[in-house]
This record gives sequence, structure tokens and C-alpha cells, in this order.
Amino acid sequence: MAGVLSGLAGLGLGNLENMDIYEEPQTETEKKKAEAVKVDEKDLIYDKTLECPVCGDKFPTKIVKTGKAKLLGTDDDMRPKYEGIDPVKYDVELCPKCGYAALTRFFPNITSGQAKLIRENISQKVRIHAFNGEIYTYEEAMERYKLALANAVVKRARTSEKAYICLKSAWLLRGYVEHLAETGDTKDTAELKAQEEEYLQNAYNGFIEARQSETFPMCGMDEVTVDYLIAQLATHFKKYDVASKLVASILTSPSANTRMKDKARDLKELILADLKKKG
Repeated sequence: MAGVLSGLAGLGLGNLENMDIYEEPQTETEKKKAEAVKVDEKDLIYDKTLECPVCGDKFPTKIVKTGKAKLLGTDDDMRPKYEGIDPVKYDVELCPKCGYAALTRFFPNITSGQAKLIRENISQKVRIHAFNGEIYTYEEAMERYKLALANAVVKRARTSEKAYICLKSAWLLRGYVEHLAETGDTKDTAELKAQEEEYLQNAYNGFIEARQSETFPMCGMDEVTVDYLIAQLATHFKKYDVASKLVASILTSPSANTRMKDKARDLKELILADLKKKG
């Protein structure tokens, strides 16, 4: 059926034939404003040169611009969500010459003994793929995280570091699934979710072990934050006895702030609700 504006093409105005007659057309200024609001990932990162502490080579890496990305919120397990970018993709530094990789916070901190282990077990065998795009894809970021975990194992890193890499790998996979959902490509979703669960399980096991053997702060987190994280992971895996004990310790901790105690209370309610359903 022809629209009420059909026939305008003969007058040179074909672009207006399908226009909604009750919708106010945007002015050029309004269109430019709307386009300006859209955040492009490549505009939220910049290239920085780092020096590898293992081989001494200098190489470029992509860094998220501090303060530029807008925080939208966090998941229950503390994964941050930003507008226009997934910063988790950019939290692994990788030397393209020797293959040394680590989370940004751990990258410079390596002993001579650890460097020797990496040169012997990583550098002599690894084949690094080039990362030449304006941004890191999720596939590229996942490859970087796997290299970071392999390096952590080889250099005999602390359990907490390996657990943190596993946690952030799970966050990355979750972000990948969300990205695929936005683009309408969900063919690999089930496999990616299964991988996320495996990484979360390893993160949980690692943090449980690290809490018993390491001192705080741990991966930049104080004891209350680590306890809350473990409690969330324990709840996810239905280990309610572990989660309940940690929540109780947070609620009675003199060092826990009001915000953290409120989050602990919310988690306690969730645990009770889950137990009620189970019973």
C-alpha cells in the first residue's frame, strides 16, 4: 500500500516518501549531537610503550584512557561494565618478542629466577600472533589471557595471581557473550558460557587456597573485598555454607564499610532465598 507521501520521488524528494508524518524531523545539529553521544571503543584507548622486564624489548600496548570510559555498574562478582568499551580486554600486557605476558598490575614485578623460567619455557617455543587492529577483538584478548595464565604457571606465580587471571578470563568471556548477543551472533554462546564456568571454578578454588596461605592486600584487594568475592563465587556454585560464613564475617568486621556491609546483607538474603527454594 502506498504511503501518504508516495509520489514525492517525482519531485526529487524520494528520501522523504517513507517519513513518519507525526515524527519531528531531526535538524542537522540534532543529528550531529546524537552521533557525538555514541562512544567509539577506539576513542577510549591509546598506545603506550612498555619495556619488557624479561627481555628488555620495548613494545607498544593499548591502554584504556583513565576517566574517559563511563562506568555503568558492576556484576555480582565485581566485574565492571563500561559504556562503549570492555576494559577487561586491555588488562594483559604481552611482549611480542619473548612472549612474557601478565596482568597489567603484575607485569613489571618479576624476579630474575622467574624471568629465567619464562625464557626457558615460553620464549624459546612461543609463536606470537600480531595484534595490528585499532582495538583488541575478544578472540585476541582471550589469547592474551591464556598466555598470561601460562606465564603465571611457568613462573610459579602466587595462587592469588593465577586465580585473578581466571576470574578476569571469566569476565572476558561474559563480555564476549554479551557482545555476540548485541550483534545477533549467538552460535558459540553455549561453549563460551561453559568456558566461563570453568574459569570461575578455577578462580574460586584459587582464592580459597590463597586466602589460607597469603597475606593481604591480595591482587589489590583487602580482606573484606576478597571475602565478599569468594562469598559471591561460593553462592554461584551453591556452596552456601562457605558463603554464609564469609558473609557473617563481613557483617561483623570493624573494617568493612557501610557499602560493603549492605552488599553482604543483600547476598545473605539471596542465600536464604536459595536455601528456601532448595528446602
